[in-house]
Amino acid sequence: MDIIKVIIAGYLLLLNLLGFVLMGTDKKRARNNQWRIPEKTLFMVAILGGSLGSILGMKYFRHKTKHYKFIFGMPAVLIIQLILILYIISYY
Repeated sequence: MDIIKVIIAGYLLLLNLLGFVLMGTDKKRARNNQWRIPEKTLFMVAILGGSLGSILGMKYFRHKTKHYKFIFGMPAVLIIQLILILYIISYY
């Protein structure tokens, strides 16, 4: 059972790091008028477990902070994930 916790923790760490890095990369590409990371991809990383890293990347890089779907969507994803985690913990 402990190995499962380590795997889950590693997975979440990796996805949150990816979310943070993608926000920074997309911001840099936006400044340089280069090909951008699709918003769908940014949200998918958040939905798969990288929501906290994505939110921190938004704040740190000041990226997507004027887009309502990111201002409200990313925290909504995080809240839903936290509720699911609390439900799973209390159920098992």
